[in-house]
This record gives sequence, C-alpha cells and structure tokens, in this order.
Amino acid sequence: MTARSRTLSVPAGYSLVLAAVILGPLFGPGYLLLRDAVSTPRSYPTDSALGLTDAAARAVPQDALIAALSTIVDGGLVVKAVLFLSLWAAGWGAARMVRAVLPTAGLGSQLVGATVMLWNPYVAERLLQGHWSLLAGYAALPWTVCAALVIRRGRRAGWFALAACFAAAGLTPTGVMLAAVTALAVLVVPGGRSSALWRSAGVLVLFGLASAPWLAATALSTGGADSSDPAGVAAFAARAEPGLATVGSLLGLGGVWNDAAVPNSRMTLFALVGTVMLLAVVLCGVPALWRRRRHPVVKALAVLAVAAVVMPTIGATPWGLDLGRWAVQNVPGAGLFRDGQKWVAAAAPLYVLAAAAAVLRRPAPWSVSAVLIVVLALPDLVWGVGGALRPVRYPQSWEQVTSRLEAQPDSGDVAVLPTGMFRRFPYSGKAAVLDPAPRLLPVDVLQSGELVVDGRAVAGEGSRAQKVERVLQGGGSPSDLASLGVRWVLVERDTPGPHGQSATTLAALQPLFSDEHLALYRVDGDVTAREATAQMRATVIAAHALWAALLIGGLLGAGVFEALKRTERAVPRLRTRQHRRHQS
Repeated sequence: MTARSRTLSVPAGYSLVLAAVILGPLFGPGYLLLRDAVSTPRSYPTDSALGLTDAAARAVPQDALIAALSTIVDGGLVVKAVLFLSLWAAGWGAARMVRAVLPTAGLGSQLVGATVMLWNPYVAERLLQGHWSLLAGYAALPWTVCAALVIRRGRRAGWFALAACFAAAGLTPTGVMLAAVTALAVLVVPGGRSSALWRSAGVLVLFGLASAPWLAATALSTGGADSSDPAGVAAFAARAEPGLATVGSLLGLGGVWNDAAVPNSRMTLFALVGTVMLLAVVLCGVPALWRRRRHPVVKALAVLAVAAVVMPTIGATPWGLDLGRWAVQNVPGAGLFRDGQKWVAAAAPLYVLAAAAAVLRRPAPWSVSAVLIVVLALPDLVWGVGGALRPVRYPQSWEQVTSRLEAQPDSGDVAVLPTGMFRRFPYSGKAAVLDPAPRLLPVDVLQSGELVVDGRAVAGEGSRAQKVERVLQGGGSPSDLASLGVRWVLVERDTPGPHGQSATTLAALQPLFSDEHLALYRVDGDVTAREATAQMRATVIAAHALWAALLIGGLLGAGVFEALKRTERAVPRLRTRQHRRHQS
C-alpha cells in the first residue's frame, strides 16, 4: 500500500471502527426504541408517513423511505444501517474535508478530525434523544464542504456530490437546512472560477429538490396551517449543563433541551472538564487556521461556527425567548427552529479543521494525545452511550393486531389509549419512548403531538387527534368517534397513562382482539373518513421520487466523475512506466 492510498483508506477504516464502538450494543437482534427513535419490523405508506395529516411534516421523507424499504428488508435493520452509515460517513467525511482544506495535513491530522466529528456531546445527545435521521444530516456537513470546494474550483463533479449531500441530509427538514446553510456559507464567499451569485442559485435549486417531500406535504396538508405552541420555545431552548452557562454548553457542542438525554458524565461537573478538554484541542489549532484566514472555506466556516453558537445562546435568553414565541405565532414554519441546540451542528466542521490543524506537521505522539483527550472528554459515549442504545423486541401482540387491521376492508383511523404520545413499556427500558403504533400499524394512528417537557405541556398541531382524545377521556359515544374519522380504538395495556372515562366508550365498541399487552376495538356504523385524496398522495409520492432520484443520481454522477479523475491520474503514470521499459 502506497503512502497516498494509506492516507485515503486508513481514515475510512478508523471511522468505521469508531462508529462500531459507539453503536456496538445496537447490532444485536431487535429494534431501536429509545425516546424519539422508533424502528419496527415493517412500516406502511400511510398518510402520516407521507406527512399528509394535520401534524407538521417533521418525519418526511424518513418515514416514507422506511415504509418503502421495509417491504424488502426488515425495518429495524434499515434504521440500524442508516445510523451506522451516517456515523461512518461523518468521520470519514471529516478526514476528507481536512485533506481538502488543509493539503499539508497528514494521516494524524485526518484521524484527529474524524475523532472530533464523531466523539462529541452533540452525537451522544442526539443518539440518546433518538434523532438517528438528524445524524444523517450531520454526517453530510463535511462532505458538503468538500463538494462546495470542488464547485469553487469550477468542476461539475461538485454539483453531483452536493446533490447527493443534500438528499442524504434531507431525511429530515433540519438536516437539509444545515447542509444548505453550510454550502451557502462556503459558496457565497467571492472568488473561485464561477460567479458566487450563480453558485448560490444552484444551492437554492438543489435545496428545493431535496426538500420536495416535506415542502409538498406541508403545502397540501393542514400540518402547517396552525402555529406551533409558544410554550415549546422555552421548553426546547438550549440548556446549561453543570458548571457551564448555556454558551459554554453550546461551545462544547452540548446543551440539548432534554436533560434526560445526556450521557452520565455530562450530568455532573465533569461536563465542565470534558468541555475544557475538547476546546483545548480545538483552540490549539486556531493559530494555524488564523494564518489561513484568507482561505474562503476557513473564513466561511468560522463565521458559520460563531453564528451556530451565538444564535442558540441568544435564543435561550429572556428576550430571545420572547422573540421566538412571537415568531412561532406569526411566522409559518418557525416551529422548525424551536430546538435551538440542534443548529450547533453547523459549528462542527470548523472544530474538525481546528483540531486537525492543532497537530499539523507534528510528530505522531501529538495526534495520539489529541485523540485520547477528545475520547476521554466524553468517556461514556463508548458502547451505545453507556449501554443506553440497546435493541428491544416487540410482543407478538403487535403482529396479531396488525393482521386484524389488514383483514378489515373498512376505512378510518385508529385512536389509542392511554392518550398522549409517549409510553413506558416493560420491554423498552426506563426512558419514555414514542408510541410505536403509528409505524407498526397499517392504518393511520391519530396523535395530538402534545409533549410534556419538565412538567410543562407543549401542544402539538394534531387538532383532530386532540378532539378524539377529549372524546375518549370524557367517555363519549361511538358516534362521536365515527364523526371524527375513527374506526378502531387500540388500548396499550402495559404502559401507564391517562384513560379518563374511556371505559364507558370501550363498553359500547366491538372487541376484535385482546391479550395482556393490547386490546383492539371496532367502531361500528358509518365513519367519516379523513383520508388524503388520491391526487394529494400522488403529488407527495412524486416529490419523494424526485428526492430519491436526486440521491441516486448525485451518488452515481459523483462516482463517475471520481472514476474519470482516477483514470486521468493513472494514464500519465502508465505512460511513464512504459517509457521506462522502452528506455531499458
């Protein structure tokens, strides 16, 4: 293996190992079920999966993708594969970005950069919160920087690579926004072999294509019609960790709103120690980056990193919260920005470059020391964030309920008891988890979207689901449920939660299935179905197809250009060898 090939392949293998060390327990049999993360054996292309309900389209196109792939492969394996590939790509992409922006960077610098990208509080906290698809957007950031750099050099291959980055990040709206902002930051800086204006226009076009699924769903459904609950602004604001103010937590790439979704080491004063250790490695490379401050990528990522830390910090101040509450009430779509800490991901590329620059042209022990410091700053990220990431198994009851519903020809939705979105099953561990019913069942499950954060209720956008919950809690009649589009009621017996006077309603319904885990009831009579029209579904499915074409086409195009580039490099070397043979 030549020195060049070793420099290219070792970071990929190193990132693969780091990703495996982080996700280790998850590779066993079973399904990821932790807070917001819900994987199931099979998902279905329901209106909810397509974003065509009165709730905001936050899980589009990820739910539709899993529904499509789980017809071929077990859905739990799909989620595990996406999560593993995301972490692997994050580390490998960081190494590639270091090599692209810092041409003199050796293997040590690349490995330090990969470590910082993977081994930090942001990754740990988003894993614990269950935001596996957001990490796909996070993983796309260093690749986005590489693609933007290629575009600045006037090569068409960069546009194909950027299209693939946007599509991969576009598993969630937040992911594609992060990628688009990163690309714009690099491409709007004057210089390069093309106009900054045209480059920016190209970014906006790709952003629109990658966002087509959730933009179409939002436009066609009623999910974006109602404003978000202003209480969510404070509930989801960035949080100060022990020994750190909010700005300190964000500088350390931590500070997620949910204090239960943090590693144990970040719940003590070690959070301060770990943040200082991480920032020490990063700050040691700042002088080297300062000497390269005229480099357009360094300049752009520095501005982006400052904004990624400062804006969520301001958003957590009293007047920042007031501004946020006003925005979610008066600006359509502003609710997407209420989780302020997730945007600090945009600072990660600069952190990677700074950490890599800290060991630039240094002996190997410097790189090893930097890697060890970063790892020791967050010791419990290892092996599933201290074992929190572990697969679970669903009772057979879910399969039996699914088969009953598949055998029913009637249209209508499912209402669930107890009311609320989160569950505490005996088989799911201590943390509250999202109800898996919407992804396990072949028909739409009504959920209000209401969350309880630190004892405060944050209302969701599901207005019809809220009405259904009130009917069940008040012991309403079957005809009341039917008028709201409810054909079935599912009772999840092995989780606590409010039932109200629902026993009165259930007594008037037809039982279809019952065991120690679940009970399914049918609402007789005429049900006023609330399904999306065929035209709406066709439009959203077409938008998903466009997104998939962007992903596949971008990967293929980037691969073809990379192959041509390698061929161009190989031809002169081959001619040189032939010439030497002829001379001899």
